[in-house]
Amino acid sequence: MASFNKVIIMGNLTRDPELKYIPSGSAVGRLGLAMNRKYKGTDGEMKEDVCFVTVVVWGKQAESCNEYLSKGSSVLVEGRLQSSSYETKEGQKRNVLDVVADRVQFLGSKKKVGSDEESVPEETTGSSSGAGEGEDKPPF
Repeated sequence: MASFNKVIIMGNLTRDPELKYIPSGSAVGRLGLAMNRKYKGTDGEMKEDVCFVTVVVWGKQAESCNEYLSKGSSVLVEGRLQSSSYETKEGQKRNVLDVVADRVQFLGSKKKVGSDEESVPEETTGSSSGAGEGEDKPPF
């Protein structure tokens, strides 16, 4: 049976990027992304729906996202879906579905750093599969 796991999404960051380093020294980041959809309801009124997704970014790409992006930044992400599960302290099982980024393209032009403005690269690419970094899940 054939399978295909590819995601392309565009939205705005819901919070500043989170960056951590795993024991091997590789960077891993998490981006909270919101995507809006406007549509006409059955009653003829315009409605808006928001979808929230967590994007996991690895390596240099994670460091670039942390340096240049902030809450509200617009990005286009290409990647794949990855599911995982964990158990809470109360013993409840939780399932999580994240997007693991292969490519993050910055759609904004600048981020203010202090009182100076800094240019933002248009995109970052790189290997972002957690398995390639020696870890199955990010340490969040």
